[in-house]
Formats: sequence, structure tokens, C-alpha cells
Amino acid sequence: MPEDVQDIFGYALHLAQGGGKHPQAKPLKGFSGAGVLEVVEDFDGDTYRAVYTVKFGTAVYALHCFQKKSTKGIETPQHDVELIKTRLQAAAAHANGGKK
Repeated sequence: MPEDVQDIFGYALHLAQGGGKHPQAKPLKGFSGAGVLEVVEDFDGDTYRAVYTVKFGTAVYALHCFQKKSTKGIETPQHDVELIKTRLQAAAAHANGGKK
């Protein structure tokens, strides 16, 4: 991932840790009410995404960062959605002291 993109994603996470929200952060479709946000950044003809959640107390969990390679427009590829769901469940278990 290019350094400029990493800087933007890092700043978005930094703002989230302080209770703020990056101007590019928006709810990830399909995760309503889960406090799952994504930041999308275009760089040199490629699109990158960072997905995180602020749902669990004061912790911010980075769930997935990836280069979008789908040819289906702006839709998030299904395998990435499934990975985000799995990591969201793991974050919930961690925030709950390991209990599911």
C-alpha cells in the first residue's frame, strides 16, 4: 500500500481513537448499526479501503485494509465482506473478554 494511502488511513484511525471521524469515513453498507466505517482513497489509478469499527467501548478495531480489485463497480467483493464479518466477530469476542 502506498505511503500516502497509509498516512490517510492512519490519520483516520487516529481521529477515531480520539472520538472524531475522518471526513472520508462513512458507514460500510451491509453493516448497519454495527459501527463499521470505511475510508476509501484513490491513488495512482487504484482504489484502497480501510475498514474499522468503533462499536466496542473506547477501542478502535482495524478490521481490514485492502486494494479494491473488483470489476463490479464500487461494490465490496464478497470475500472481503466475509473477512470483515469474521474479524468483527473476533473484535466483539476480544472486547467482551474472550466470551462470545
